Amino acid sequence: MAISSWKKILYCLAIILSAIYLIWRIGWTIPWEQRFWVLLYAIVLWACEVISNLTAYITIIFRMLPPKKKMQMDLHHVLDTWQVPDVDVLIATHNEDRELLEKTVNGATYMNYPKDKLHIYICDDGNRSEIKDLADQYGVGYIGLENNHEAKSGNLNHALSLLTSPLFVDFDSDMIPYTNFLQETVPYFQQNWLDYKNDPDNTQPLGYVQTPQSFYEYDIFQYNLFSERIMANEQDFFSRDVNVLYGQHGYAIFTGFNALFLRQAVDKVGGFPTKTLTEDFELGARVNIAGYYSFSTTEPQSAGTTPLDLKGVIKQRSRWGRGVVQSCRNLHIFLNPKIAWTHKVILANTYFYWWSFFRRLIYIAAPILFAVWKIQVVDTNLWLLLLMWAPGYALLHTVLGDSSSRIRNERLGEVQETFFAPYLFLPVILQTLHIKKHSFQVTQKSYQRNWLDRVYLLPHLAMWLLATYAIIKFNYGKWGSEILYGAVITFWLLMHWINLSFAVFIAMGRQVFRQQTRFPRKIAGTIKGAGEMETIDISDTGLSFQLRDKNAPVLSAGEKLAGKLHLSDDLIKERNFQSQDQTLDFDLTIVRKIDDQGRYAATVTPADSSLPGWLHLVYDQHNQAVPEEYDRWMTPFDILGMNARKRLEKIEWHLRRRFTRQREG
Repeated sequence: MAISSWKKILYCLAIILSAIYLIWRIGWTIPWEQRFWVLLYAIVLWACEVISNLTAYITIIFRMLPPKKKMQMDLHHVLDTWQVPDVDVLIATHNEDRELLEKTVNGATYMNYPKDKLHIYICDDGNRSEIKDLADQYGVGYIGLENNHEAKSGNLNHALSLLTSPLFVDFDSDMIPYTNFLQETVPYFQQNWLDYKNDPDNTQPLGYVQTPQSFYEYDIFQYNLFSERIMANEQDFFSRDVNVLYGQHGYAIFTGFNALFLRQAVDKVGGFPTKTLTEDFELGARVNIAGYYSFSTTEPQSAGTTPLDLKGVIKQRSRWGRGVVQSCRNLHIFLNPKIAWTHKVILANTYFYWWSFFRRLIYIAAPILFAVWKIQVVDTNLWLLLLMWAPGYALLHTVLGDSSSRIRNERLGEVQETFFAPYLFLPVILQTLHIKKHSFQVTQKSYQRNWLDRVYLLPHLAMWLLATYAIIKFNYGKWGSEILYGAVITFWLLMHWINLSFAVFIAMGRQVFRQQTRFPRKIAGTIKGAGEMETIDISDTGLSFQLRDKNAPVLSAGEKLAGKLHLSDDLIKERNFQSQDQTLDFDLTIVRKIDDQGRYAATVTPADSSLPGWLHLVYDQHNQAVPEEYDRWMTPFDILGMNARKRLEKIEWHLRRRFTRQREG
């Protein structure tokens, strides 16, 4: 996105004003005569502000700088006219279910690429016979491994030692590639090789192309906040915005899968690193340090599952945080002379991101300490504080909102930090102190919520109650100018109270009813005995549909029927369906009648011969039910009010139900 000259001036002014504020803070607001621990807290608070502002400056400056790597090109033209390389597709699995893995293997077999150049392998470090049978069923390679003590890195390194293709891509067992994955990535390497052939002295080799992480399910923020139609997946902001920005300067971060690699680059750095919990982050950095550039595309080319239980999400993020800290130490990011300055800034920004959760706790505690216990960690008066702080704060946050994409707003970013803060600050500190967690566990993506998950609510609830008490205590009995003089403290207490309210609602969770994700798909078909129909949405085991004949017989719940889906020639060509997929046969059982317009919901069982085509129809392409952008018509206050209302309605429903039972008893 091009930024106009006057906006650049505004952005620079925001940086200057906020920098002046930080200088004023350390020189004139630190309570040097306070007790040691209060003074220490005041200095830590200032340091947190400095780091927060620096990360904001980095983002703003990167958005203002012109891209160093321009990636716009006619991908398919290059693919058609230049030598097509062999590609190894590695699907790594540890102990995942066969059913989950089958969807990914099936998706890989439908990728649009010359079959003699496409080599698909299941890399199973469990050496399981049922996974070997799956590979044989789909006609793909199987690489088994026993006694692997180096987690995913060991599994992939072992597979690479047996393979020779110049390019390879790795997918997690639950990450299903789209039809055009290789068409949208391989040509970048072809173009790079062609550029190198024509001008070797001025062409930097391409190490890898990262495509965004994408998910066809709702995450805990979307689902638990009743915002499935309002906000994008929490990880989209990094994958489709920040990492794309880094890639424009040649240093996109490798995020674990969905990336196409130059085999030569990975071999040069010794393969996947084994002494870290985040082999992906470290491998990408090592490839960049070795002289290769990387970039990230804007459009997802695969999609997978995301954990919906709090325990799974927190364990996943704890491992990521520990791993990044561990990898940054391995790479010596602050002192390594081999790391280019632009790359060093990106790595440092990534490192400091994982300290944002500690900073968030410091920010929450500061106004509470003053409001409840009169502990002053900022020594100044109201008017001077407003003069030095307010202009820079307001302008900086305006600039951040203006320069960012529509994927997420700043308030939601603070909410996500607040939610993770109680659980992630300690692992990051321990890893920084070199207190390691050596065990590696694959994140369980299935929903596993139970009553123990309510324990995760306690830290947020405790902080929310404390913030509520602080607001009441600080403002009780004040009138007129007294309220004005305490306005800044009240402002920060209210901001944290709002964020903590969101965190409480997220941690409260929400009951999950549907076990399979539905994808909006409109496909024509027929149902024996009911006539022509069109699907509304489909999943692995279900669909909803509308009968086209208004005079069709009414279908009853429990009724068992047979059906067919008829794929159009255009869809078959566009999505690389096979000839046998032209008609997909299935059995269905009516679950319920949706309305009087001939719409029904049903469970389905695809015929064995139609299962590959059915899975491809379901999972190929983005799930349009999952938003890709934040709905700016809905403010955070709207979402907060909606959640409060829905929670109260649920409580009322339970009370009415209990009262009715008591009366009937």
